Amino acid sequence: MALALSSKLEAVLFAASEALQKKRLVQILDVSPETLTDALNALRITLEDRGLRLIETESEIELRTAPEASDVVQKLRESELSRDLGRASLETLALILYKAGATRGEIDWVRGVNSTAAIRALMLRGLIEKTEDKDDKRRVRYQATVDALAHLGVGSLSELPRYDELTRALAEHEAKAETSETTV
Repeated sequence: MALALSSKLEAVLFAASEALQKKRLVQILDVSPETLTDALNALRITLEDRGLRLIETESEIELRTAPEASDVVQKLRESELSRDLGRASLETLALILYKAGATRGEIDWVRGVNSTAAIRALMLRGLIEKTEDKDDKRRVRYQATVDALAHLGVGSLSELPRYDELTRALAEHEAKAETSETTV
């Protein structure tokens, strides 16, 4: 049995877990923009009495939890954040915070181990997010989210304990490492 287009659209938006460009949805679903609009309207009607809503801008669409479910979702988020992160995740978060963003390669280099699991745990908790690396568009840079700062009880990175001292030490360490690599 073939899925209705609105069901396929729902599945794609759920799997993406972020806003998608309408142009991209047209390509993924292999439909016209008009057909996509019809499918969005059908999905919107289907979701009326459910816990999800479509959030739509001129160019993007995203599947989100319904505002009416915010109290239950908030309880879930609080319970996720209250669980112990573990040493690996805390080390990774500290690196990202004090470097004001880091690539996975940088995190792995400093920690000396593969940090994939720690990064995933932090992403799932909404404490870090992916951004484009300005130096190399092929790489992803991880940044702390507003939720991470709020969870730590600070308004900005500069309010973190010993922020100036530790960021300066980290920069000096990286400069020494670069110098030793170029002289070898």
